[in-house]
Amino acid sequence: MRLQRTTLAALALALGAAAGPAEARNPVIVIETSMGTIRAELNEAKAPITVKNFIAYAKSGHYNGTVFHRVIPGFMIQGGGMTSDMREKDTRPPIKNEAANGLKNLRGTLAMARTNDVNSATSQFFISVADNGGLDHNVQGYGYAVFGKVLKGMDVVDKIVAVETTSRGGHRNVPVKPIVIKSVKVE
Repeated sequence: MRLQRTTLAALALALGAAAGPAEARNPVIVIETSMGTIRAELNEAKAPITVKNFIAYAKSGHYNGTVFHRVIPGFMIQGGGMTSDMREKDTRPPIKNEAANGLKNLRGTLAMARTNDVNSATSQFFISVADNGGLDHNVQGYGYAVFGKVLKGMDVVDKIVAVETTSRGGHRNVPVKPIVIKSVKVE
């Protein structure tokens, strides 16, 4: 019996070693805002183009000083491309939409904002504050690419979505007091 357990243990170790190194961890980002910190995991396996794009913007400092410029209770908070005076920052070319990756627009997910052009996402992203199945791939069109999920800080997201909003510079649902994204860092 003892020999059997030893053999099984050795076999398990050998199989584990044969499987190779541990799976790579997904990137984690920290979004420092004027209302608190949001920590999120990015899904590199399901949205490689989107994650690479988002990390490039984060590492370049693009998000620093932008605001959550669109805040809609029961829906989402959107930011990453506008300054507090509602001017859009310059961006790199748009990326391919990865909405067909199987990830759903659920509460706490990060997805790319875009125009009516399916492949128009650049730097702007949104965090869902509710399950938004209507934004999923092939529900009401191509869909919006989910690329991450909040790990910690949904209380901050909920505080942001509850702020008073107004219209400014041709935009609706703009927070009266700017919600500044101080920085986005990759851990």
